[in-house]
Amino acid sequence: MMDYFTRYGLEFNPFIKNSKEILVDTAEYTETLFRLDYLAKTKGFGLLTGSPGRGKTTAIRSWASNLNPSLYRVIYTGLSTLTPNDFYRNLVQELGAEPAFQKPANFRIIQEEIIRLSIEKRKTPVIIIDEANYINNVILNDLKILFNFEMDSRDRAAVLLAGLPKLNSTLGLGIHEPLKQRIVMNYNLEGTTKEEGRYYIQEKLKGAGCNQTIFEDAAIEAILNAADGTPRLINKYCNASMLIGDSNKADLITTDIVMKAVNDCELG
Repeated sequence: MMDYFTRYGLEFNPFIKNSKEILVDTAEYTETLFRLDYLAKTKGFGLLTGSPGRGKTTAIRSWASNLNPSLYRVIYTGLSTLTPNDFYRNLVQELGAEPAFQKPANFRIIQEEIIRLSIEKRKTPVIIIDEANYINNVILNDLKILFNFEMDSRDRAAVLLAGLPKLNSTLGLGIHEPLKQRIVMNYNLEGTTKEEGRYYIQEKLKGAGCNQTIFEDAAIEAILNAADGTPRLINKYCNASMLIGDSNKADLITTDIVMKAVNDCELG
């Protein structure tokens, strides 16, 4: 049995996660990478926010994997629901050291490892805390102290907090003012424009070897209207449309097929 996407001349399905990820350079994606590069060079705290499916994690992973390993040491943690001490123990392990039982000891180890990386190895530690909107308030309070070196005169690490837009509101609370003052980069992904959305779909199809017209113009418009600038939803609706199109033996995907696909996805 042939895969449903082969009807549309595709070597693989570019709209689902697979080994051949096609990264599309939309203006927002390029701007995100530019902001992240700035954070890595400047050091200090950075904030990257966006609604679910806007491409934060994809952009971060792509950027981090392209950082020069002789200049940067990337530490990624998505474990922001942990208790404070578990969070620090995890960070110590990621830095390649042996965690202690008490928080003050883990604090000291983290600082020592960051100084060792930065001075002896001449590498900038890049610490990425994903889903930071779930992070414990105690940890947020601690972060400024944890990454305070030489009486605040110098930043030894780049610390990226990534999460949903409400992270901005959390950091707006008075209690977090000291941390907020240390933020050198703050960017919110607004989502793709219609024009970018069209380009996104075209580039995904081109990357999968497509040489034929798959979607009617009105069908693409319907996908973009339903997705409202969210790349994850564009992928979801394109994939569902091809699935329905193939089951209906339709070589061209129409608005009717897209509307059924969107409806199926919402029911699912």
